[in-house]
Amino acid sequence: MESRAILAALLMAALLIVYQMYFLSPSEPPKPPPKEPQAQTTPPMAPAQPAAPAGPPPEDKPGPRAPRPPQRLATVEGPRYVAVVSSEGGKLQEFNLKYRGDKPMVVVGALGPTGLALEMGGEREIVAMEFATEKLTLGPERPKADLRLTGEDRGLRVTQTQRFEANSYAIDVVIRIENPGRAPRTVGVSLPWAARQTWQGEPERFPGQHPTEVLWQADGHIQRIEDLTAVGQHTVNGQWIGMGSIWYLTALIPKTPGFQLQAAAEPPRKNGQGPPAKALIATVATPTIAPGQAWEGQVVVYVGPKELDRLEALGLEGSINFGGFPVPRQWGGLPMEWLGMPILRLMNWVHDRVVPNYGVAIIILTLISKILFFPLTVMSLRSMKAMQALGPQMNALRSKYKSDPQRLQRETMALYREHKVNPLGGCLPMVAQVPIFYALYLALSVSVDLQNAPFLCFGRVPSWLPLLGGQALWVCDLAGPDPTFILPILMGVSMFVQQKMTPVMGDPRQAKMMLMMPFIFTFFFFNVASGLVLYWFFSNVLQILQQMYMNRPESPKGAGREVKHAARA
Repeated sequence: MESRAILAALLMAALLIVYQMYFLSPSEPPKPPPKEPQAQTTPPMAPAQPAAPAGPPPEDKPGPRAPRPPQRLATVEGPRYVAVVSSEGGKLQEFNLKYRGDKPMVVVGALGPTGLALEMGGEREIVAMEFATEKLTLGPERPKADLRLTGEDRGLRVTQTQRFEANSYAIDVVIRIENPGRAPRTVGVSLPWAARQTWQGEPERFPGQHPTEVLWQADGHIQRIEDLTAVGQHTVNGQWIGMGSIWYLTALIPKTPGFQLQAAAEPPRKNGQGPPAKALIATVATPTIAPGQAWEGQVVVYVGPKELDRLEALGLEGSINFGGFPVPRQWGGLPMEWLGMPILRLMNWVHDRVVPNYGVAIIILTLISKILFFPLTVMSLRSMKAMQALGPQMNALRSKYKSDPQRLQRETMALYREHKVNPLGGCLPMVAQVPIFYALYLALSVSVDLQNAPFLCFGRVPSWLPLLGGQALWVCDLAGPDPTFILPILMGVSMFVQQKMTPVMGDPRQAKMMLMMPFIFTFFFFNVASGLVLYWFFSNVLQILQQMYMNRPESPKGAGREVKHAARA
């Protein structure tokens, strides 16, 4: 027993020594374990383990980020524009319209899209993408082409397909986001477009390049913010949102449910440092993507001129701002698109079907309006002639009752009743025409078709001449002022002749003061679009012809009858 006890003690001692050597002595290697996490954090930075982020992250928790690749560019060239697409979210780095000249609609850092952005866990990031094709050419043989961009952002696979068309200014953008993980992911998807709120010291490359308003359509109604510095935070459910000027428009049109329209402004910067503040518009969706599933959204991006037929095809015709007729606010106003839109359609129809010259189309449009209102014009001229005939009797009454205004008013009204003259007869027919004339004015003001559209363009002034050197000899751009001032001067002369032919009513001193109006209007029209001056000038010419018709002498046959009647008497 004693020997067994000694043997057991020896075995226990040996076991204790072995245990300490092989089990307790590795207590020193607890220092190596810290090295293992370091070895696990480096592989995601190396391209050898791209599948590391594809693990099952919890909902809304972004995965590790891969290094951002350098920017690449792809060019899309067609008959209507040249677009340069960046790998940074598929944004348009350049977009130059081929619309009566070269018109850049994107200014890097100041005007244009910022690219497809995803927001997860409160962090928003532009998606870095790749594309296989770096050049697309559109034309008759290739009317449509797709540019496909792919990328991966925090464990999500992103595909953006941009479809370009040769005969359209619209880009069809389809976004697909796949969740290959084993947990649902909620992601904010946005396509923003930004523009500076102010452009001090930076002139436009072409009229209408810089946006002046933010607008959107919701429930069939158009809302406008006509000052970019007044843009606040707006989120609405609507049909489209846009940013543009009087002639050009950028619009984002969601085509799938789940998108919201947003308008916002950057917060003010401290001490005025940094780049100028910007106004932004965007379409935003916030889908929750189940594990192994994908989400798709479609947005049409329109970047181009406000041509009526193109806008109507996309439901954007409400972006044309005709304004409202200036009536008292409590009356609700008169929406001028009721009158301006038919006039704009008629002008385009005349240009497309009758004569391919917008100057001649304006003349025809003015002629049509004068024919329609000819009966009212005749009534107005007859009433003014009748009032002019009563001029001597009116002056006699003024002299007789100059100290008794009430008696003068009673005698004047009695004189009108005796001769069956309506003192408002010369004004009311003209007032009825004012909304139409105002709508004509607005239709010509907002028509982008007049830009660089010639009327009688037949040369240029020699460059060595002062002031006008190099300018178009006459009207080569109906949207711009006449550089030779010929058309405004003709308009002023026609206005002067018209006033001299118009029967004088009331105080002759007021008539003399009215003769100053042609000179004032002439100087005012020096800087007005030639298309508007042409309309005004030709309207005056037609008015002069109408007055000549009303002032024509009696025919000889009629005079002979009067002589016979007098002889019989």
